[in-house]
Amino acid sequence: MSPEKRAPLDRRRVADAALRLLNEVGLEGLTLRAIANELDVKAPALYWHFKDKQALLDEMATEIHRRMAADGPLDPADTWRERLLTSSRGLRAALLGYRDGAKVYSGSLFTGAEHAPALEANLRLLAEAGLTLAQAVQAGRTAYAYTIGFVIEEQGVQPLPGERREGYDIEERARRLAEFPLAAEAGRLLFDGYDAQFEEGLAIVVAGIGARYGLR
Repeated sequence: MSPEKRAPLDRRRVADAALRLLNEVGLEGLTLRAIANELDVKAPALYWHFKDKQALLDEMATEIHRRMAADGPLDPADTWRERLLTSSRGLRAALLGYRDGAKVYSGSLFTGAEHAPALEANLRLLAEAGLTLAQAVQAGRTAYAYTIGFVIEEQGVQPLPGERREGYDIEERARRLAEFPLAAEAGRLLFDGYDAQFEEGLAIVVAGIGARYGLR
């Protein structure tokens, strides 16, 4: 038995195995039994740590956030605009590292308080720019919701970088919609070039926040 399998079973080790398995089987195929097989333990052993699959997803989302935060600290010299852009780009990059990463992250409850320092710093930066707390929360939530929604749609077409789901052939789609030239051409914009799509949409979101709240 390998040293890894002899290591004590804890929440983070289970979440790590679940994230590895996620890239192979996706969210629908991720079961506690499959994770137990990955760890070479009996499935009931996992219930000591997680009462159900949602509890496991919460820990997986927390682990994704831990890894994302470890990539680098926030720049204290950021403007409010730079912080929203940087945070949204970092979140998208983190989620794209896992099959169905955005679905795992969306709606999950962090199991610790590691996210609190960054959240506090972001809210403070927005408040110093002139927003009320309610406005700062709305601004951050809007950028977050855009990013999560975008990545869910992106991963619906490209589950992992280099993969493309069957049925999203742009040329075939254009032929089927030949009678609707604008709709046909829109496929090239909707289902390809996701980096540029994300940046344009994010720019619209951030500009909208600035315009809505009168920020420079």
